[in-house]
Amino acid sequence: MSDLRDAAMRSKAWPFEEARRVLKRYEKAPPEKGHVLFETGYGPSGLPHIGTFGEVQRTTMVRRAFEILSDIPTKLLCFSDDMDGLRKVPTNVPNQEQVREDLNLPLTKVRDPFGTHESFGHHNNARLRAFLDSFGFEYEFASSTEYYKSGRFDEALLTVLERFDKIMEIMIPSLGGVEAERVNTYSPFLPVSPKTGHVLQVATLERNVSKGTIVYQEPDGEKVEVPVTGGHVKLQWKPDWGMRWAALGVDYEMYGKDLIPSAELSSKICRALGTPQPELFNYELFLDDKGQKISKSKGNGLSMEEWLTYAAPESLGYFMYQKPKTAKRLYFDVIPKAVDEYHQQLRAFPDQDETQKLANPVFHVHNGNPPESKMVVPFAMLLNLAAVSGAEDKDRLWGFIKRYAPEASPETHPDLDAAAGFAVRYFHDFVAPERTFRLPDERERAAMEDLAGRLRAWDGGLDAEALQSVVFAVGKEHGFEPLRDWFKALYEVLLGASQGPRFGGFIALYGVDETIALIEKGLAGGLAR
Repeated sequence: MSDLRDAAMRSKAWPFEEARRVLKRYEKAPPEKGHVLFETGYGPSGLPHIGTFGEVQRTTMVRRAFEILSDIPTKLLCFSDDMDGLRKVPTNVPNQEQVREDLNLPLTKVRDPFGTHESFGHHNNARLRAFLDSFGFEYEFASSTEYYKSGRFDEALLTVLERFDKIMEIMIPSLGGVEAERVNTYSPFLPVSPKTGHVLQVATLERNVSKGTIVYQEPDGEKVEVPVTGGHVKLQWKPDWGMRWAALGVDYEMYGKDLIPSAELSSKICRALGTPQPELFNYELFLDDKGQKISKSKGNGLSMEEWLTYAAPESLGYFMYQKPKTAKRLYFDVIPKAVDEYHQQLRAFPDQDETQKLANPVFHVHNGNPPESKMVVPFAMLLNLAAVSGAEDKDRLWGFIKRYAPEASPETHPDLDAAAGFAVRYFHDFVAPERTFRLPDERERAAMEDLAGRLRAWDGGLDAEALQSVVFAVGKEHGFEPLRDWFKALYEVLLGASQGPRFGGFIALYGVDETIALIEKGLAGGLAR
């Protein structure tokens, strides 16, 4: 362990760099609370989306890196801000009119539009937890409603009341744009109306620190005094974030780049409450296919369920590890590349030295114990095989796979078996509708006829590299410059796409005779119809 710890202290992998920042907080003494607290926050006003998962995945990577560096116990708290008032109706839920009737109620009081849970907040919390559980995350789930009502935040809320003016000094200058009109009515406290149950955005008219109460005015004009404890009020979310850090002693939290100004305000509030802010990390946002930020209320981009329809969860973990400070498109077309890169890294891992292993994404995806890859056929190749074979299920693909790799079977290569099923599904849903075949020009036709002829005379078995050399030689001899134009022609004429696999490997997998037949069909116009 000491050798691993020493290597981790030097590692440039971003989870270790982050973990070292957390460790520095406790250079002089361990935490009084007995553990280091990592937190992720979740606003359940919309359905859980893949960005939420990414935050938990990445935070877990930092937590596990910290556990290599230190013997201090850790906890991961997944906190749901489910006492927040619902301010608008999400566009991707049923029973829109019912939800509209419940606007301004706490999310745990909004009726579940799906009709399966106690409330909309409970529904979305359950969706999040079910997914995180299925992935095997170790975490504690926390409900804002429960923490406020049980008194977990009472001491911190009384401190907020006591330091009300200081918090107002922090918040008021930030109220610009659409919030500017709220300057005269802004308060960090949002009373929960005893009349309507609504979370009210109203001014605090009076404060009584000794009693622990505030006075506000109901929409009907009545002045009401309520305690700030026991779930009678909810904090505005920026003060709430800072208060939560202070109350729970949060040591580390991530957030999206769009929340940088909010995190800066919450940090000031946390310090105003007498507690150091956590170590913070802002990550770039995921974008949909149109380059727009993914929004849980719009439901654009890719959902967790959609990714898992076409690929194993480990590939999603790999995608989340990559360059968290870089904005990335998160759409269906990134899945094949992520799957194949993930398995490339798995294959490389056993032969790497300690430093290289700690920098390998699969170390962080699998908490230091990555499995062996049994993907003897790349996912991209499986997609092409599904295309040319007309596969309706993975059994047809296995007919080709077993000829190419006789030692492989669904039982001995479960990751390959799963990938074969994913590939058939992905091909039919995304590749097939977009394929466009064309006829070859004269030079391309001559080259393809030459390739077919050489394959008829081929007696070298299913050696992918040797077959690649044959394809390469044909392109060179027919004057393709650059040579990638030759491969592009093969893909467009035979596969209906501008990009494709190493063609020698494709021939080895699909079969020499089958490839000859495919070339003949392409030359005869049987594909470009």
